[in-house]
Amino acid sequence: MGETCGVPSWNAYSFAFGPVIAVLGILVLVLILRWAFGRGSSVVAGPARSGPPSEYGMLIAIASPSTYIEGEIWRRGLQEAGLRANLAQTNEGPRLMVWPADVETAKKVLARIK
Repeated sequence: MGETCGVPSWNAYSFAFGPVIAVLGILVLVLILRWAFGRGSSVVAGPARSGPPSEYGMLIAIASPSTYIEGEIWRRGLQEAGLRANLAQTNEGPRLMVWPADVETAKKVLARIK
């Protein structure tokens, strides 16, 4: 009659294990979120900023449309011709940009679209 049936033995500090684990879990989540959303080293993409046409790496500006809509029409025309093109909103207005290998072909296609 005096036997215990598989009940674990608890000591005087057992009541603290649950809250300590919960606090440690919250601290780990706080550190991960601070790292993910921290300024400067964030893994979350920041808002796009415009710059001069020379800041777009290897892309070369081949046209300066008067409006963004006109540039999008030109970009889609180049895309339909099988060329990779980007429309960037630069400090100097919208610019249609292509890769260096596609410059000559893009200018010919663009001349037909205009």
